[in-house]
Amino acid sequence: MEWALDSVFLSRLQFALTAIFHILWPVLTIGLSAFLVIAEALWLKTRDPAYYHHARFWARLLLLNFGVGVVSGLPLEFEFGTNWAPFSTAMGDFFGNILGFEGAMAFMLEAGFLGIMMFGWKRVAPGIHLFATIMVALGASLSAFWIMVANSWMQTPAGGQFVDGHFVVTSYFDAIFNPDMPWGTSHMWVACLETSLFVVGGLSAWYVLRNREPVFFAKSLRIAVAAAVLIAPLQVFLGDGSGVAVFAHQPAKGAAIEGHWNTNPPGQGAPWAVLAWPNRDAQRNDWALEIPNLLSLLATHSLDGRVLGLRAFPRKDQPPALPLLFYSFRVMVAIGFYFVGLMLWSLWVWWRRGLSADSLRPRRWLLRAWVAAIPMGYVAVEAGWIVREVGRQPWIVYGVLRTSAAASQLPASTVLASLLGFAAIYATLLIVTLRFAARILRRGPDLSLPPPEPPGTAGDAEHSALGLTPRRGET
Repeated sequence: MEWALDSVFLSRLQFALTAIFHILWPVLTIGLSAFLVIAEALWLKTRDPAYYHHARFWARLLLLNFGVGVVSGLPLEFEFGTNWAPFSTAMGDFFGNILGFEGAMAFMLEAGFLGIMMFGWKRVAPGIHLFATIMVALGASLSAFWIMVANSWMQTPAGGQFVDGHFVVTSYFDAIFNPDMPWGTSHMWVACLETSLFVVGGLSAWYVLRNREPVFFAKSLRIAVAAAVLIAPLQVFLGDGSGVAVFAHQPAKGAAIEGHWNTNPPGQGAPWAVLAWPNRDAQRNDWALEIPNLLSLLATHSLDGRVLGLRAFPRKDQPPALPLLFYSFRVMVAIGFYFVGLMLWSLWVWWRRGLSADSLRPRRWLLRAWVAAIPMGYVAVEAGWIVREVGRQPWIVYGVLRTSAAASQLPASTVLASLLGFAAIYATLLIVTLRFAARILRRGPDLSLPPPEPPGTAGDAEHSALGLTPRRGET
């Protein structure tokens, strides 16, 4: 129970809890907002009411995710001032500005247009409504961009120097476009799209399995499969690029992720441990199943590339919790390849039999595989975030500021009390949210909902005669 007396560890645990819970919701908001743009654009192009009903149905889940995301994200902002005050003092000149950009530029854009997107279907012209939906999607993605810029800067700080204990920005361009930013930001953004695609596809498969509106949900499953053809392989490519960047800029983190202890001699490739049990105390793996040369190929794209081992770094600079890092990374990678395999399987069925409701119903194993994919994206995102954040330790800003020096000096009992409070609140919030989500899913889409009629039609004239909200062209 020594950990209960360590305020720094408790502060880390509290931030991890709040971040792990919060990240669940923006992931689906970002991906679903892009899906809604596609559905609404298809409706405007084809005037097929099914696309309109898709936009209305999936928007309800987006609204629920957005609300919980806002509520669960607020404590993170306050924790920088309460639990991590020395960090905020030292890095606030850059970090505070970036978080300010996220709030003023991205969140306000997303929140401002969300009302029009949800409630403006019969109050604004269809083109204006599509514009609002695009702005919601843009705001959600910009929010992810700025958050990842701040996090990437903590991984590979650049663009300034320390003066009297403060980080002074000399180049915002270099600080924003730090070495980790291109790979980290794109990898996370595509993870949001990929998770959302497999949630939409998985829920659609669930409806088809239950024979509830199978024609309607076969259409959304086809959209998910078509998008996954691009997204799933792209994520594998970005994951590979991110891995190479980690070994180039954070070699201790890379070695910890792979359980790699000894730097390979010149001309001899480093083996990749498929499975192992890294032992930090013994400075070796207790056991390992290895493939020769593969780590050199993955880390440097060369069969005999040099990969620094953990023993090349002082023990105090080595990341903790090595088995957690090692297996979190492998869980993330395995899920990524599961998605690629499911995409290829679905594409094969589509090519041979089509993905209509009639052709899908007999393929119950394929539908079950999609249903099983619903939580996997979330698991992969959480595993990847653990790799990213735990792998950066013992630094809060890599190579510059240690986590132990960045934490506020608070009584452990105070931090423990707030940690337990957050755990209770988030558990309640999760239960309530899941109940609301289940209610939305049980009700399903409202296919009797009439789409807005084009201006100048009989319905439009009737609407105006009733004295309702003015339409486009009215004064």
